[in-house]
Amino acid sequence: MQLVLGYLFAFVVAAVVGLGTTWLAITKGTAFGSVSVGAWTAWPKTGTADIDPYARAVVARSGQLPIGSGDGLAFFARADDQGRTLDGRCDVVVRGTTPQARFWTLTLYDTDGRLVANSLNRFGFTSQEIVRRSDGSFDIVMAAKARSGNWLPTGGIERYVLVMRLYDTPASVASRTGREATMPAIARGACP
Repeated sequence: MQLVLGYLFAFVVAAVVGLGTTWLAITKGTAFGSVSVGAWTAWPKTGTADIDPYARAVVARSGQLPIGSGDGLAFFARADDQGRTLDGRCDVVVRGTTPQARFWTLTLYDTDGRLVANSLNRFGFTSQEIVRRSDGSFDIVMAAKARSGNWLPTGGIERYVLVMRLYDTPASVASRTGREATMPAIARGACP
């Protein structure tokens, strides 16, 4: 009887640990095959046949269609360059230039992957509408209160995610071979 109870206990522990770690990997994401450039992280193999099983499960669970490797690459940022979580109550500045790309977008999402609601219905910028300096660099400010220039309203949410999608870019090939692309810096400004 003790042997059967021992087997049953071992089975329950193995099931809880196995299912629990799988649930965490699928809901919180994994870093298999990720490429990080500063605060930005991309998964270049997500839009290919070489996608790892956990990333495939995340895509199936979320229903989000990844960018194909021939089309471009998506970089995600959940924190600034100092590792501080992006907070919608604080000013955050994305500053610099992007890797070479025919077209790019920068979009602000909540942590559940939904666009951040705001009264202006402005959810992001594209490379065609951004105001730049003469050297091609730019500043985009994410803040709860209006700012001049390139401003994205955060609605004052506690946490958010920035997604920069680069279309028709050699950065996707460079990311797969381990060479880093230059990504804009993310810096936190004033907090209330």
